[in-house]
Amino acid sequence: MRYVALLRGINVGGSNQMKMDDLKAVFSQLGFENVKSYINSGNLAFDTKKTPENKLMDRIESAVESKFGRRVHIMVREQKDIERVIKNNPFDGQYENHKHMHVLFLKEPMPAEKEEFLQASALTGEQYAVRGREIYNLLPNGVAGSLLTKGFFERKPVVAYTGRNWRTVEKLLEL
Repeated sequence: MRYVALLRGINVGGSNQMKMDDLKAVFSQLGFENVKSYINSGNLAFDTKKTPENKLMDRIESAVESKFGRRVHIMVREQKDIERVIKNNPFDGQYENHKHMHVLFLKEPMPAEKEEFLQASALTGEQYAVRGREIYNLLPNGVAGSLLTKGFFERKPVVAYTGRNWRTVEKLLEL
């Protein structure tokens, strides 16, 4: 089965540096096959026998911590779920640029009260749509200055997540 692993906050702005070749080696040491990466921000695809995603997340997080000395959140999806994410984009056709569309991948579904808080907190022009373990983000003014860059998700709804712009989401399907 093909899976995609998304590491949170690595190689962004010069912090949490992890070489993709080293990460690929960690995945191979875990017995994963056909490991591929996309850009330098923690996007890896791999093959392994069908395994619950939470077990894969735990195994990968522990192996990454052992290799790099720090724990990072890792979200895992079956690759077919990436196709579902793309097909179910509630904002399809409403943005001119892939930089205006982002998806947050959550470890677990967002509780309803946190979703209500998110919707009430949206900045002018921003739209959010929670769908299971993903939050679609339409940011017509760009990501700079949005809730995504203001530390909102770390402080308020406190959910384990990692975000990707729409171009990266589309590329994940090709891995």
